[in-house]
Amino acid sequence: MAVTTKGTLLVEGHELTITNPNKLLWPEAGITKGDYLSKLSELSPYLLRYCRNRHLTTIRFPNGYDQKSFYQKNAPDPVPNFVKLAPLDGIQYVNLDSLSTLLWLGNLACLEFHPSFHHIGDTLPAEWVIDIDPTLEEEPRIMEAAHIIGEVLDSLRIQSIAKTSGATGVQIYIPIQPGYTFEQLRKIGYFIASYVVKIYPNLFTIERFKKNRGDKIYIDYLQHWYGKTLSAPYTPRAKKDASVSTPLLWKEVELRPSPREFNLHTVLDRLKKYGDLIEGVPLQNLDAILARLS
Repeated sequence: MAVTTKGTLLVEGHELTITNPNKLLWPEAGITKGDYLSKLSELSPYLLRYCRNRHLTTIRFPNGYDQKSFYQKNAPDPVPNFVKLAPLDGIQYVNLDSLSTLLWLGNLACLEFHPSFHHIGDTLPAEWVIDIDPTLEEEPRIMEAAHIIGEVLDSLRIQSIAKTSGATGVQIYIPIQPGYTFEQLRKIGYFIASYVVKIYPNLFTIERFKKNRGDKIYIDYLQHWYGKTLSAPYTPRAKKDASVSTPLLWKEVELRPSPREFNLHTVLDRLKKYGDLIEGVPLQNLDAILARLS
């Protein structure tokens, strides 16, 4: 799909008006809105997998990633007839379940996609995510931190995948069997976080206030909760390099790559090579660790 001039696209039988396709959204990376929509189209089979049937929050950057932005929870008005809504607590969220909806949002300069941790109409978590958040803007130890937590999970016989947040952090993503509660997952998260803080006191912290963390890496086991969001796998991010939240092989994590390596210019070739790494992880049974903690 190529978008070079203002006009309409026919997507899944729906007409989409494309505006300002030559506007640079990531100037340093040379990515225009037209380029972005083309890349979103190719990313859609992967991105939609983790946004479909969720309550979606987007971040819009009408004039590019480095300009003024705003969070969008309520669906932008007017809403095309092909866009499905997902009401919750008085907010009309978008259900990002189709390519046409994705490109409509992309044309509105939604550069980031942050879905809920639970599916529409459900109160239980759809997966489990541990957020590893550096205090420093440049943190060369972030992959080391992810690897340590991955090894702890492995010792508990819990398979996981590390994914770049697309910004400065890394998230540990654990597909889970259905039925666990947010409270149960937070209990395990606290156990793991407390353990690694004890073993690596100069590297990790669970101090909630950033001003009190020094240079330590924050293990945010609290973010995973009903009503909260996190960057979806394969969402672009509003960063200079047009980085993308990208799942990694554990052997890649050991090589300590920079999150900047995974971006809109590189992610599509990577997906052709590896596919969706998360999909290869079986749903995890957490009964054993929950029994030990109780």
